[in-house]
Amino acid sequence: MNRAQLPGVLARDWDILIVGGGITGAGILLEASRRGLKALLVEQRDFAWGTSSRSSKLVHGGLRYLKQGQFALTRESVHERQALLTDAAGLVEPQGFAFGDYTGRKPGRRQFMLGLAIYDVMAGRRARRYVDAADFAMLAPHIRRDGLQGGMLYQDAKTDDARLVLRVLQEARRHGGVAVNYLGVASLIREDGKVVGAMLKDAVDDTAPAVRARLVISATGAWADGLRGQVGEPPKLRPLRGSHLLLPAWRLPLAQAVSLMHPQDGRPVFAYPWEGVTLVGTTDVDHGASLDLEPAITRGELAYLMTALRWQFPQLALGEDDVLATFAGVRPVIDSGQLDPSKEAREHALWLENGLLTVAGGKLTTFRVIALDALRRAAPLLPGWQADLRPLPIFDLTPPLSGKAVLLDGEQRARLLGRHGAAAQALCDAAHEGELAPVPGTQTLWAQLRWGARNEDVRHLDDLLLRRTRLGLQLAGGALAIMPRLRAICQHELGWDDARWDAEQARYLALWRRHYSVPQGE
Repeated sequence: MNRAQLPGVLARDWDILIVGGGITGAGILLEASRRGLKALLVEQRDFAWGTSSRSSKLVHGGLRYLKQGQFALTRESVHERQALLTDAAGLVEPQGFAFGDYTGRKPGRRQFMLGLAIYDVMAGRRARRYVDAADFAMLAPHIRRDGLQGGMLYQDAKTDDARLVLRVLQEARRHGGVAVNYLGVASLIREDGKVVGAMLKDAVDDTAPAVRARLVISATGAWADGLRGQVGEPPKLRPLRGSHLLLPAWRLPLAQAVSLMHPQDGRPVFAYPWEGVTLVGTTDVDHGASLDLEPAITRGELAYLMTALRWQFPQLALGEDDVLATFAGVRPVIDSGQLDPSKEAREHALWLENGLLTVAGGKLTTFRVIALDALRRAAPLLPGWQADLRPLPIFDLTPPLSGKAVLLDGEQRARLLGRHGAAAQALCDAAHEGELAPVPGTQTLWAQLRWGARNEDVRHLDDLLLRRTRLGLQLAGGALAIMPRLRAICQHELGWDDARWDAEQARYLALWRRHYSVPQGE
């Protein structure tokens, strides 16, 4: 959206104002807009800046929730995983998992296979199987052989979480929804004790516009207690940090995702192929730092994950020098008082407090379910609005690509359609000569960088390298080697002069070193 149009947009009569531009807010915007509501979403930073670009990238049924007796959450998650695999093909992809059966390891073969059987029944298909030690070692080379009896294989799915948010926002806009990044809430507007809108703060031009709506929905994740505090409510969330490593695929080559129990505490840790690199995660610790600061992995978390890798893949002698990048996210978990953070429940919750509807908790996989639950709770607060709130296909069908896109292979076309939907054809048409080739070492096309800069609300270089694409996580030094070519794209598409480019590059590289590299120190 042209920023010059913003004052007129904010002055409209809105049915709902959604605060938060992660997957939960994006999902609510889509489901509300396609059902006729006038819906506006504002995000104080960039879309998917928070948890929704820093997840483990897994679209999963929550196998470990079965152990905790959360059958309804698992069933719901499995159903949504299958819907995403169908409706978001090319963006959400199947991922095979392998879990080694070691002597004395818990859960043992019988218990684990029982859990997988329930998992498969919920999905309506059989994907599990058990293989002997020799076959398992072929499927997951370089793993520890001592005590290996065999292994369990099953299926889940993976995605690019930030691109999923952007695709949902794109679909919402096609239905009339409006989403604006770098526009935060400074304070809530209340009349007779009820929330009726918000005073905003525009980070682009430092203005302070106001917007009014029949209902304000907070979908701010781990930040939700901040808005709830403005209406006098005590905190309910427990921010938990999950940190991850990314290694070159050649250094930790995997065809299957390998799931293991950490040798120190028995927590599940995984390593799997993602976007041309190998992703390792995750930790689960209380996040005591300010939520205003970008999260980062600690030395302790780095050591924890490296210990797991060295135990599972002893032949590779992996070290910190093998780590390309790191990232950390803060999960919005509802505090139930558990001593062990990993035992906190992951279900979502809705709280209506003095006219503010807060949506908290939940998982990436179930964003559609969460959005529809929020609209069911909102319906009595929106007199005159009635809608069928049964699930619709997550994304509309898109026609096959043509024109320049015939130069791409089938996998590349599927990736573009999954990530960009109806915009994929225009993206290909806008490509300059040579830009339908991938950035070396990745599956990202140069044309996606140009399209992102031109059409996807990029305000800073990290928007482009950490969320519109993931090149800052995939390439050494935060993608330092491609800066000269990227400079030409950004200066042409964003109108940045030399001084602005130099400032953006310096800002981005400093950010990357602080929050996305291997932490230094003791």
